[in-house]
Amino acid sequence: MPDSSKPDSSKPDSSKPDSSKLDSSPAELPELNPVVHGRLRLALLSLLSGVEEAEFIWLRTKTEATDGNLGAQLLKLEEAGYVAVEEKFVSRKPQTLYRITETGRQALTEYVQALRRLLGPAIGG
Repeated sequence: MPDSSKPDSSKPDSSKPDSSKLDSSPAELPELNPVVHGRLRLALLSLLSGVEEAEFIWLRTKTEATDGNLGAQLLKLEEAGYVAVEEKFVSRKPQTLYRITETGRQALTEYVQALRRLLGPAIGG
């Protein structure tokens, strides 16, 4: 009676990938922009890309972020040149408006393209 505890070397092991089908060249992973990659910053750029400008309160409501976290993430985007800020008073009340810059729009586009390259086969690309 054959010993079933030993693998049969005459049969290919189906639990391992067929190395002949794997690309032997190392795949170059696309660089994901760390400024855009943050979850809240990505959400903010995405929201701002769909509107001409947005108030702080609207962004807070849409993202459900705290004032402090939202302010800190918007500041990072502003420092990177991805958003522009306009502070003004309306009926003696402060109003802060944000809009995505061309640099920010380009950074978001490049981020999405890099993500598509990274996820290609997983998303049918």
